[in-house]
Amino acid sequence: MNFRMIVYIVGQIIKIEGLLFLVPTITSVVYQESQGVVYGIMAISLFIIGMLITFKKPKNNIFYIKEGCVATALCWIILSVLGAIPFIITKEIPSFTDAVFEVVSGFTTTGSSILNDVEVLSHTSLIWRSFTHWVGGMGILIFLLAVIPLTGGSNVNLMKAESPGPQVDKSLPQIKTTTRLLYIIYGVLTISEFVLLLITGLPVFDSICMAFGTAGTGGFGILNSSCGAYPIASQWVITIFMMIFGVNFNVYVLIVFRRFKNALSSEEVITYFAIIATSITIITINIYNTCEGFFDSLTKSSFQVASIISTTGFSTTDFNEWPTICRVVLVLLMFTGGCAGSTAGGLKTSRICIAFKVFIREINSFLHPREIKSIKIDHKIVDKKTLRSVTIYFITYTFLFVISLFLIALDGHDLVTTFTSVAATINNIGPGLDLVGPTENFQFFSTPCKWVLIFDMLAGRLELFPMLMLFHPSIWRGTFFKHRRTY
Repeated sequence: MNFRMIVYIVGQIIKIEGLLFLVPTITSVVYQESQGVVYGIMAISLFIIGMLITFKKPKNNIFYIKEGCVATALCWIILSVLGAIPFIITKEIPSFTDAVFEVVSGFTTTGSSILNDVEVLSHTSLIWRSFTHWVGGMGILIFLLAVIPLTGGSNVNLMKAESPGPQVDKSLPQIKTTTRLLYIIYGVLTISEFVLLLITGLPVFDSICMAFGTAGTGGFGILNSSCGAYPIASQWVITIFMMIFGVNFNVYVLIVFRRFKNALSSEEVITYFAIIATSITIITINIYNTCEGFFDSLTKSSFQVASIISTTGFSTTDFNEWPTICRVVLVLLMFTGGCAGSTAGGLKTSRICIAFKVFIREINSFLHPREIKSIKIDHKIVDKKTLRSVTIYFITYTFLFVISLFLIALDGHDLVTTFTSVAATINNIGPGLDLVGPTENFQFFSTPCKWVLIFDMLAGRLELFPMLMLFHPSIWRGTFFKHRRTY
């Protein structure tokens, strides 16, 4: 294990987080809020600490996938704990567990909250909550790769550990170039939504926070009603952009390079929008009688479907009151999630496609035992390594989900609340059903259960394995002592 390089990367992340704290600091100046002093001190302190840690770069900057996973997990944990400190110091969220829960929910773009009244927070803290969504959406280590060159395949190993989806496709020859292009696209889309929200009548501050939350598919609202009080035009803008940010960003890269045919023929994206269209149709029909006409039912169903499948978590209505079939559809969308390579969470549409094709192949093998048929996505054969990784992911996901479900059940809440609270956090959705519905929050859970949900949010955002690897004994063997080998 190249621990010196891991420490160096952690130092870079601490330094970057110091710079990130300038956003709420500047906001406090604009709104003349005293909380900005805390954020400003944190900004200076973390930048200095990061500079001291990264003052000398290790000579050996090569590391492999296990180092990439450990570095990624540690960076996200440290990023979250440090990001929670201002909430504690300002006493806006005085509990350490609650503050960490809120910030982890922000950085992992989950959007689950422990706050009973979000509107009592200062503009400074509100912008920090929303900004954590934007930072965590694309990934802080992805940004790091855009500015820090690593040797050989080290950058790919770091990118694999953080990127959502069954594999990382290199859209451009060099990772550094790719990551910069991804952030340019990410920024342009965010600014585009911000401008459109302004045009539809949202205040500047609301537009910024909603754009941050939508881009990162996070879901932290700055009003207790989430997006329910916004104009219908603004709701449709948010709906469309939630769908857009749930699409694989490689599609946008292809569009930039005018490879429109490849972009529009993506099997994953076609499936993604087919699921959205089907879900909207089912829900629109079933809530029609409770709404003020067809357009109202279409608006509410479109918003919630886009919000859940993109794992954003915004809401405009209490879908907890919808018919059972509608709630079942939303729960299924929680597990489906967006596309691989997007800012969305969930299992990912690509994995669903691959798993379905494997299922069909196995059924056909009973009818035609001698037939050998390859699994193809976008007319390309899916290699055995990818098929194996998808299978292992589903097994690991199920195992972690069941363990989490059992632990959360110890709190004694009803089954729907328990089940959807785990589903909402491990899939980075935000709201669930019943006691964790769109008008409720996660404050009532016990401290141990909150830490289980915190772990689930981190594991879900990092594709499970980086967080799980932290518990493997061989990772830490030799960290504090050396083993002697005899031959």
